[in-house]
Amino acid sequence: MGYTDKMLRDDALKGKTIVVTGGGSGLGKAMTKYFLELGANVAITSRNLEKLQGTAKELEAETGGTCLAVQCDVRHIDQVEAMHKTTIDTFGKVDVLLNNAAGNFISPTERLSANAFDTIIDIVLKGTKNCTLTFGKHWIDTKQENTNVLNIVTTYAWTGSGYVVPSATAKAGVLAMTRSLAVEWAKYGMRFNAIAPGPFPTKGAWDRLVPGDLKEKFDVSKKVPLKRAGEHQELANLAAYLVSDFSSYINGEVVTIDGGEWLQGAGEFNMLEQVPKPMWDMLEAMIRSKNKK
Repeated sequence: MGYTDKMLRDDALKGKTIVVTGGGSGLGKAMTKYFLELGANVAITSRNLEKLQGTAKELEAETGGTCLAVQCDVRHIDQVEAMHKTTIDTFGKVDVLLNNAAGNFISPTERLSANAFDTIIDIVLKGTKNCTLTFGKHWIDTKQENTNVLNIVTTYAWTGSGYVVPSATAKAGVLAMTRSLAVEWAKYGMRFNAIAPGPFPTKGAWDRLVPGDLKEKFDVSKKVPLKRAGEHQELANLAAYLVSDFSSYINGEVVTIDGGEWLQGAGEFNMLEQVPKPMWDMLEAMIRSKNKK
């Protein structure tokens, strides 16, 4: 067996319904695929319905599972409530909420407008709050037990990191919410945990965070003691375990999966101090052009 192999038995999530925000691509897609392979019904959400529908169709064909695409901008509570209702109407219940939707970009903080800062806070922290309250209150009202919320955070939620200050701020809030509700809402049969991934390169996010020649200049394998980036299946294995009943005594925990990166050098993007000002101008233009596509 190797670290890219699948970990749990085939029926580990049978009978469960899972909602994955930001499930249309990247790590959200990888986790969704494994959930489906393990027998769960999965609803994936994001703002881009066409992309979501393509992902759902692809994953259903690959796994034989049922994947529902629901358009939702998690920044808006009315859309979150509508997404929740659609999922309940389709599957009858939801057992697990995976708050994966996120936004991030690298920038010196003095270059950020208030709106740019707010955009990340709204997606990551406000979006997680909107989904957590909507699902949590429903579980309390209906007295549904054995439910859980899994949040995707980051190691710089507790170390902080330069050049991604909005993301660090928002993720720190999500981590505090995770630990707080793990205590307060355990009496309702809910568990709250988080995963803090290190470098797991994905096309969309990686192009925004490490654009152009920076991929070579800041090779992640040089920052990780294990000398490699993470494989998507490794993260999917961990997520599947934490949302399964096998982890029923794990509550309020954040599990780091980064090959030891943060222990070697706290602040994942602090190395960007080496980038000269003219290069920031170029990088900003590249990031803006990608975001318009």
